[in-house]
Amino acid sequence: IAFILLLAWLFASIATFRHRGKGSVPLKGWRRRMIQTTLSCLTRTLFFVMGFQVKVKGKVASLLEAPIFVAAPHSSFFDAIISALTGMPSIVSRAENLSTPVFGTILSSLQPVSVSRQDPDSRKNTVTEITKRALSRGQWPQILIFPEGTCTNRSCLITFKQGAFVPRVPVQPVLLRYPNKLDTVTWTWQGYSLKQLCVMTLCQLYTRVEVEFLPVHVPTEEEKNDPILFANRVRQTMATALNVPVTDHTFEDCRLMISAGQLTLPMEAGLVEFTKISKKLNLKWSHVREQLDTFAAIASASKGGRIGIEEFAGYLKLPISDVLKELFLLFDRNGDGTIDFREYVIGLSILCNPANTEDTIRMAFKLFDMDDDGTITEDEFACIIQSALGVPELDVSMLFKEIDADETGKLSYDEFKDFALKHPEYAKLFTTYLELQRYQLDMLEEDDIESPEVKHSPVRKSTIPVSETTPIARNKVCPEGNEEDNSSTSDKKDD
Repeated sequence: IAFILLLAWLFASIATFRHRGKGSVPLKGWRRRMIQTTLSCLTRTLFFVMGFQVKVKGKVASLLEAPIFVAAPHSSFFDAIISALTGMPSIVSRAENLSTPVFGTILSSLQPVSVSRQDPDSRKNTVTEITKRALSRGQWPQILIFPEGTCTNRSCLITFKQGAFVPRVPVQPVLLRYPNKLDTVTWTWQGYSLKQLCVMTLCQLYTRVEVEFLPVHVPTEEEKNDPILFANRVRQTMATALNVPVTDHTFEDCRLMISAGQLTLPMEAGLVEFTKISKKLNLKWSHVREQLDTFAAIASASKGGRIGIEEFAGYLKLPISDVLKELFLLFDRNGDGTIDFREYVIGLSILCNPANTEDTIRMAFKLFDMDDDGTITEDEFACIIQSALGVPELDVSMLFKEIDADETGKLSYDEFKDFALKHPEYAKLFTTYLELQRYQLDMLEEDDIESPEVKHSPVRKSTIPVSETTPIARNKVCPEGNEEDNSSTSDKKDD
């Protein structure tokens, strides 16, 4: 094997010696023929030495019939070698692979489209390069793409990346199967290492591989205008032929799994079906990763990486009250009494983030700032929180100190806004309180119209616990009342 690899490295070095472009200009003439012929033969020999019994089904389409091969499932590093069976096309590979000794030179001779999965600009450039090659009409060889973007255990097909489908050209699906009793090729995030897989594979007398070329998928006009639809239909065709399900998990879920493990959470906590959530809630990777940090901080005291009502209340530095239980239930989508990371992401996006706008934060600050001096004291802050939660004797000193970054004993608008943006969970409490106060004001206005004498009644029945000074804040936030309402503060206190 070492001899074959060194021989392949030698031919690759000769074919690329003093070649201009370094991947931006296609190999032509004797260079391309040398690479395609010698590497194809050497790779087949390598397969024979390693005991691979390869069975090919279906017809391989020509360059003009299908400029792009779409291969799945992507389960191991051996899959990249399958390119030898299709005449050594260009492949899409991680940029890090090009720096690997010996193998990196061999890979470079194939002039791969390199992509860095952590660099958003690299992905955009990769799509541009794939499109250019797919539309070159023979100047570049066919392209082999593993659209899943990461290795899987072949139990399902995960979301396909759009790169192979943006050029709007016909693609040929390629199915890869390893029908062996013992799986020695699957290389995923959890399980055997690369060295262990190589040793176990070499210990087998033979390893069966099936490569099936499905009929070329020619995109419809609808699919040409929608790469996501194009990718999903090709994936469904391949999944049906493989007799496996599909899932909306992606490589980003793997990254979240690794991040969850680093934060001492169970790795499965990061499996949130990122594609589905990001599409429906318009979330970005960086935002979800930041939310994982917050979730880990809350769940650090719990077992199993899930948040209970106690951890939720402790994180908010608030007691368990009816209002807080209602907020918790809005996060707990399956009603099991705990919140997992997926529920937390959805809850923040649907319940809290939309309400946490500049207008809401400014309104909430105005609500707390009862004396209109541009700052919030601890007494003013406690008054509203106590009323919102219905807990008259609530101690909010710890929460107030956390918001008071400069430790002046007063909260400026910038401090309040910074805290609200970093802790969107509180937005729902603020907006709920605003809604309750507006509801009370509406009820007062209706009663004023129906029976004006009620306004002077010393007591008004209410199912919502409100502190004695809260109505002042309510009047400040909702100043649309008439002059009589604004001038009769004592009557409002009685109400």
